[in-house]
Amino acid sequence: MSFEAGGGREKKFVEFCKGVNGLDKVILREVRGHSAEVYLNGGQVTSWKNEYGEELLFLSSKAVFKPPTAIRGGIPISFPQFGMHGSLEQHGFARNTVWTIDKDPPPFPTVSSNKAFIDLMLKPSEDDPKSWPHRFEFRIRIALGPGGDLMLTSRIRNTNTDGKPFTFTFAYNNYFYLTDIRVLFLEFRVSLNVSLD
Repeated sequence: MSFEAGGGREKKFVEFCKGVNGLDKVILREVRGHSAEVYLNGGQVTSWKNEYGEELLFLSSKAVFKPPTAIRGGIPISFPQFGMHGSLEQHGFARNTVWTIDKDPPPFPTVSSNKAFIDLMLKPSEDDPKSWPHRFEFRIRIALGPGGDLMLTSRIRNTNTDGKPFTFTFAYNNYFYLTDIRVLFLEFRVSLNVSLD
């Protein structure tokens, strides 16, 4: 957990707490007031607020916070398939699975002094569908940048002991909160780094 000392007060950049229905949640805070909330259920960002406390993500009033049901809204992670493009349930199982906190993440390529971040990991379990019998390691870093930018960096690794490749799709399925569609402006920065070793 990160803290910042200043003026006799300590500022928590990362707070572990309970959310709706007692589910584990992490709150990220940036010094200028931006914040994000991440549920371990689905490894999902459910809130992202600007420095004025205004919500930037849509979360449905019909959202169910009860595993294994996916949370409706925010930024669900679709893996190992997006949509109905495969043999699994729509959008795969990552959004319906409780992720773990990655206590020993590999170095991430971003060089930053960000203190408001959390590293999560998803690995196969006995509960995973037998229709997708592959071994994998999905790691994600969810971070708030110094200006409040929300950054999601994912790494997916094949850990099959037989070395056989597998095919997958994945997506961040963003639900943005809009008060007026006419003022919509989106900027996406995508970086793809593929390693075949």
